[in-house]
Amino acid sequence: MNTKAKHIAFIGLGNMGAPMAVNLLKHGYIVSVVDLNADAVAALVEAGARDGGSAQEAAAVADIVLTMLPAGEHVKSVYLGAEGRQGVLAVLPEGAFAIDCSTIAAEDARLVAAEAAKRGIAFADAPVSGGIAGAAAGTLSFMVGAEREHFERILPLLQAMGKNIFHAGGHGAGQVAKICNNMLLGVLMAGTAEAVALGVQNGLDPAVLSDIMAKSSGGNWVLNGYNPYPGVMPNAPAGRAYRNGFMSKLMLKDLRLAEELARHTPQDTPMGGQARLLYERFAAEEGNADLDFSAVLGLYLPQVLPE
Repeated sequence: MNTKAKHIAFIGLGNMGAPMAVNLLKHGYIVSVVDLNADAVAALVEAGARDGGSAQEAAAVADIVLTMLPAGEHVKSVYLGAEGRQGVLAVLPEGAFAIDCSTIAAEDARLVAAEAAKRGIAFADAPVSGGIAGAAAGTLSFMVGAEREHFERILPLLQAMGKNIFHAGGHGAGQVAKICNNMLLGVLMAGTAEAVALGVQNGLDPAVLSDIMAKSSGGNWVLNGYNPYPGVMPNAPAGRAYRNGFMSKLMLKDLRLAEELARHTPQDTPMGGQARLLYERFAAEEGNADLDFSAVLGLYLPQVLPE
C-alpha cells in the first residue's frame, strides 16, 4: 500500500504534534487536523492542512488516523469513545490504519489494538523521542509496536517525521521501549541537575562545569544538548524560561508509567523511583508542572526558575 496517497486525520496538535503534522504536509500528505485548541488548528490550516472538525468527522473521511495525545485516558477516549460519544474506531472504514504516537501504558495500547482488530483496522503504537526540536526537524525516533507487515506499511509515513524508526515488537512493545527510555531520561536529568547545582553552589561556572562533565566520564545526552542551567545552551528550554518544552507533569506521568510497568513485571527500579519522587516534589509547587522537565534544577537552585 502506498501510504503517501492516503488522507491522514491528525488528532492532537501540542508541542510535538503540530510540527509532526507540518512535516507530513511538507512531504505531500493530505492532512486533516483536530485539536481542542482552535489557534493550533488555525495555524496548521494556514500551513496547508484541512480543518478536520471533530475527531469523528476527520476519521470518517480518512484512511489513516494518527494521534498525539497527553495520556492513556485521552487515547482510549478518542479511539473507543466515552460518555455516549463514538470513538474513531467506530467510523473508520475497514482496512484503515490507526497510529498512536502518545506515550501511554502498554496495556492501554494493546486494548486499543485488540478493539481495532475486531473492526478490521490495523493499529500501531509508535511513541516518539527527540523533543520539540526533533519534531520540527523531522528527526524523531519512533519506537513501533505492531505486526511486522503493518510496520512495513507505515514506514514511509513515519520517515516523513523521523530519522530513526525502530520495530520494537508486537502491540505494546513500542510503549515499553518508550517508557524504559523516558525512565532513564528522567534519571539522567535529575542526576545532571543535582551535579550542576552542587558545582554552582561551590563557586563553579555552570558552563565550564558542564563542558568538563560532557567531555569526561559523566557525559550524557542532557549535557550534550539539553542543559538544565539557563544560558548554557540558549536553544535549550532553560534558555526560554523553561517554556515550550517537555513539561514536568508529562515526565512525571512517564515515570509513574515506568513504576507501574515495573510492578507488573515485577522488577525493582530504585533509580526510576527516586526520579519520580523528585518530580512529584517539584511539580507540586504552583506553576512548576507546566515548566520543562529540566526545570527540576530549581529544587536545588530556586533562583533559576521564572517568577
